Amino acid sequence: MNTLQQIRLIWKPIIFFICLLPLLLIISDAFGITGNLGANQIEAILDHFGNWALRFIMIALTVTPLRQLTSWNWLSYFRRMLGLFAFFYAFMHFFVWLVLDKELRFNEILEDLIERPFITLGFTAVVLLTALAITSFMAIRQYMNKHWQSLHNMIYVIAILSVWHYWWQVKKDITEPLVYAVILFALITVRLAYYWKQRQLRISE
Repeated sequence: MNTLQQIRLIWKPIIFFICLLPLLLIISDAFGITGNLGANQIEAILDHFGNWALRFIMIALTVTPLRQLTSWNWLSYFRRMLGLFAFFYAFMHFFVWLVLDKELRFNEILEDLIERPFITLGFTAVVLLTALAITSFMAIRQYMNKHWQSLHNMIYVIAILSVWHYWWQVKKDITEPLVYAVILFALITVRLAYYWKQRQLRISE
């Protein structure tokens, strides 16, 4: 069995199951199997999905810099899966807010989108993530050609919006969003440094 077969038949299913664990955990909590969600269950579920969406965005963003630094090219086989899980958890975060928190009261939803900037940021991030998820399929990628990469570079904008959304949401204790901001800054710095190095090499040739 070669490396590609191992990734497809062994490692991808394992990583897929690991990525599902946050969903399984919140389901078990909701049914009282492994714990409880506290007094405000909707807020707990909302925070759970939001936190994991942000974590998966960071993990997905880590793939390319790590591959560039280590030459572990096999990491690229997991990037799409990680990105789709980021979208899934972001969508669930939005869905819980829309259906369970706001109960589809569209006047309140519209009011929040207009008057609460952190919700506007989060909604924008979800819309952009949806565009990336829809265009992640190979057939669409081939159809879009060079425009595909330009669109998918929006993941950095999405990451910034997501951290910003979290930062404005917490209001008082900004420790966690600050950690994400530092991680994102480091990832962007590494990516820009690699791009600059490659550009200098092309100029010198």
